Amino acid sequence: MDIKSVKIENPDALNMILGHSHFIRTVEDIYEAMVNGIPMAKFGLAFCEASQDCLVRYAGTDEALIELAKKNAYSLSAGHSFILFMKDAFPINVLNAIKNVPEVCRIYCATANPVEIIIADTELGRAVLGVVDGYASKGIETEKDIKKRKELLRTIGYKQSV
Repeated sequence: MDIKSVKIENPDALNMILGHSHFIRTVEDIYEAMVNGIPMAKFGLAFCEASQDCLVRYAGTDEALIELAKKNAYSLSAGHSFILFMKDAFPINVLNAIKNVPEVCRIYCATANPVEIIIADTELGRAVLGVVDGYASKGIETEKDIKKRKELLRTIGYKQSV
């Protein structure tokens, strides 16, 4: 078995979700979860089929994001993994809907950070072992950092001012 790291190409620091699923209908079901959760969403989705034809299946509403998802999925080529890139949308708005897609088994990450996927490569195929999401911690937040965090959440509308 070889263990390697695959960097996710995300030149515009788009929000993305990486997960594991079990069935070809994943593409259509995640597509429906996205358009139902965010009707005007711009996204690209790709799924690595792990049986029969073993193709990268894809869908989405934005050609550039679809191409980015296809390229990254093929680079991963890890059985039954999926990758979803979003523009002008946040994972928090669709994450529960995607987790509730019947064939979704696991979400590895939902982030706009730089991401590396730790892959196991065997004679049978490839598997995601884990995810490196962003950078190592640089310290503990101070009172000033707490104030800044709370202000940001209220500024972007995720918490109400009291």
